[in-house]
Amino acid sequence: VEIPSDMLFKCPRCMGVSMTDEFEKNLSVCPRCNYHARISAPQRLGQIADKESFTEYDADMTSKNPIDFPGYDKKQEELRQETGLKDAIITGECTIRGIKCVLAVMDSRYMMASMGSVVGEKLTRAFEAATAKKLPVIVFTASGGARMQEGIVSLMQMAKTSGAAARHSDAGLLYITVMTDPTTGGVTASFASLGDIIIAEPKVLIGFA
Repeated sequence: VEIPSDMLFKCPRCMGVSMTDEFEKNLSVCPRCNYHARISAPQRLGQIADKESFTEYDADMTSKNPIDFPGYDKKQEELRQETGLKDAIITGECTIRGIKCVLAVMDSRYMMASMGSVVGEKLTRAFEAATAKKLPVIVFTASGGARMQEGIVSLMQMAKTSGAAARHSDAGLLYITVMTDPTTGGVTASFASLGDIIIAEPKVLIGFA
C-alpha cells in the first residue's frame, strides 16, 4: 500500500521520517533530532503572539522594480497570489504573555525572504515605532540575504535597518533576534546580528559569504 506523501515528514537534517501529524503537533519540530523546520510568518505569529493581540504595520506596502529587472514584477505578483503576503516580512505590535512589544517575522516562502526595499522599510519603521513607544523589538529572521533583483536599493537596506536598530538601542530599549532556517547574507551582516540577545533555533543554517 502506497502511503500519501503528505502523511510523512522527512527531516532535511537527520533524514528521519515521522508522521506529519506528529511533526505538526510538535510545533513543526523534528521529533527525532529537534530540527526546527521552516514555517510561514502567519504560523509563527499564531505560535508567538497572544491571541487576537497582533496589529499589523504597513500591511499594504509593495515594492517597485527600481532597476527594471526582467520578470521581477510578474514573479512578485505570482508570489502574492501564492502566499497571501505583500512581501517577505510581517511587522506589527502585539503582546506576548501580556507584555507589549513590536514583532517582525520574515517568511522564506517569499523569494527566500530576501531583503529588498519593502523588507528594509517595514523593519525600519517597526524599529522607529518601537523607539517612539519605548517598546522592545523581537525579530524572527529567515533570509537568503539581499534581494539582488533590486540592485543597490537592496544593499542600502543593510545600513538603513542597522541605523534604526542603533537608535532603538541608544534609547536603552531591548532588541531580541531569533535566527531561523536559513539566516544568511546581508540580513546576517546587518540587523540579524545586532540583537541584545541573539537566539538561534537548533540545526538551522546561519552564514555570510
